[in-house]
Amino acid sequence: MAIETPPLVPDRSRAVVIGAGVAGLATAIRLAAGGMAVTLLERHGHAGGKIRTLPSEAGPVDAGPTVLTMRHVFEDLFASGSWRLDDHVTLVRQDLLARHFWSDGSQLDLFADPARSADAIADFAGPKAADDFRRFNQRTARLFAAFDAPMMQAPRPSLSRLTWHVLRQPSLIAAMAPLSTLAQMLRRQFRDPRLAQLFGRYATYVGGAPHLSPAILSLIWQAEASGVWVVKGGMHKLAEAMHALAAHMGVQVQFGARVGRITTEAGRISGVQIAGADHIPASTVVYAGDPRALATGSMGADLACVAPQTARLPRSFSARVHSFAATPTGVDLAHHNVFFADDPASEFTDLMAGRIPRDPTLYLCAEDRGQGTPPPTLERFEIISNAPATTSLTPPLDLDTWHHQIIQRMAAMGVSLSPTPTATAVTTPQHFAEMFPQSMGALYGQSPHGMTAALKRPTAQTRIPGLWLVGGGTHPGAGVPMATLSARHAAEAILSDQTSTSTSAPTAMHGGMSTA
Repeated sequence: MAIETPPLVPDRSRAVVIGAGVAGLATAIRLAAGGMAVTLLERHGHAGGKIRTLPSEAGPVDAGPTVLTMRHVFEDLFASGSWRLDDHVTLVRQDLLARHFWSDGSQLDLFADPARSADAIADFAGPKAADDFRRFNQRTARLFAAFDAPMMQAPRPSLSRLTWHVLRQPSLIAAMAPLSTLAQMLRRQFRDPRLAQLFGRYATYVGGAPHLSPAILSLIWQAEASGVWVVKGGMHKLAEAMHALAAHMGVQVQFGARVGRITTEAGRISGVQIAGADHIPASTVVYAGDPRALATGSMGADLACVAPQTARLPRSFSARVHSFAATPTGVDLAHHNVFFADDPASEFTDLMAGRIPRDPTLYLCAEDRGQGTPPPTLERFEIISNAPATTSLTPPLDLDTWHHQIIQRMAAMGVSLSPTPTATAVTTPQHFAEMFPQSMGALYGQSPHGMTAALKRPTAQTRIPGLWLVGGGTHPGAGVPMATLSARHAAEAILSDQTSTSTSAPTAMHGGMSTA
C-alpha cells in the first residue's frame, strides 16, 4: 500500500519579514531574540528603508529622517539583542532643538530646557508670549503623559478605551481640544501668530496640514522636548547598527529580493514567493511595507481584505528632498533649521489641491552641525519641502524651475551655498512612489486629517492568520520611533502566539505511540 507524502507544512518557528526599514529590522531582531529563525527580505540594496543616503563630495548625505527622538525605544530594542545602543551608535544630545527664521529677519531658537525656550520667546515676542508658551508646554506634557500608555504603547487602541481613559481624568478634555483642529487650538493658545505657525508645523511631521489635523498632535512637541539626538555620521549609521545586530542574532538578510506575492493555503499564510526565484514556506510573515500594497491586491488578490481603509482613505503628504554638499555663508545655522513661508495658508491650499507649493516652508538640516565640533568646510545638507502624494512614476517637468526658486528663497532668507547645488540630487514623490510600492509616494501612510485619524490606522494583527503588519503606515504611526514601536507590538504578539500554540497543541500520535 502506497504511503502518501504529507504536504509541506511551514515551520512555525520560522518567520519571513518583508522590508528592511527600521520596522522590519526591529521586528527581525525581536523575533530572533525570541528564538525564531528569521529571513529578512529587502528589494533594495541597503537596509534602512526611508533612512537612506545619496553620495556627495563630502560623503553620504542623509535623504530621509535627520534626528532621533524617544531614545528609550532604541535602547530597549538593542537590549533585546543583548547589545548596548551606545556601544554601536554615537548619539549627541541637542540642547538647541531647532532654529527658526522668518523673512522679516526675526529668528527664534527653541531648546530642550523649557525655561530657556520661554526666555527666548520672551526676547522674541514679549513676556505674554512666553506665558503662552509655558501654558502650552504644561498642556502638552499632560497630554503626552496621559496618552503614551493607551495609544503609543497599546497594541490595539480603541475609541472606547480612550474614552474611558479620558473620562477618568476629565481635565484632559480641555487639554485635548477634541473638537478643534491643531491650527484652531494654536490660534487660541498663542497671541503671536508666528508661534502658532511654528507649532503648527508638527502636523507636517506626520504628513498633514494643521488646519485639518486634530489638536492632539500638539503633543509631538513633548517628544522633541524630551530629547533630540543627532546620530554621529548621519541617521544611516543607526540603520547600519540595526542591520549588524540582526545579522549577529542570526537573521538571514537577502537584498535585491523583490517579493512577487505572499501566498496562502486554506485561508492562512503559507509563505512568500520571490519574483523570479524560489518560494519560501512560512507560517509567519511580517509585512513591513506600506499596507496599501496589500489592500490593493499587489501582494496577492486574496490579501486585499487586509487594511482595506488604506486603499480608500486619503494619503499623507510627501516631500521633495534635496541632499547635497556645499559651503554655507550668511546666517548662523544649527543642526535643525526652519525657514517659514510668508503665507502659511497658501502652502496647504496648494498641497490639498495636489500642487507643489508656490510659497513653501523649508526645513534645512545642516548634518555636520550640533555635534560639539566645528563643521567641516564642505558640509552635508538636506532640504525638505512638502509636496503632495502622487500616483505618477513619471519624473516631474518643473524640477529645474522649482529647484532654482528654492535656492533663491534660501539666499533671500540669508543662506548662500557654494557650489550651488543642482537638481540632480532631489528625491521627488515620484521617486518615493517607485521605491515603496503602492505608497503613492506618501511618506507617512494615511493622512492624519480628522479627529479619529489615529484610530483608523491598521494594527499589527490582520484577519489572515500568520500575516502581521509593522511600519510607519500602521499603529502607532509615522516616524522612526513609532515604526520601531510597531515592531515591538507585532513581535510580542507573534511570540505570544507561538508560545500559546506550542503549549496548547495536542501531542501528535502515531500507531498509539507518542512521536513528541
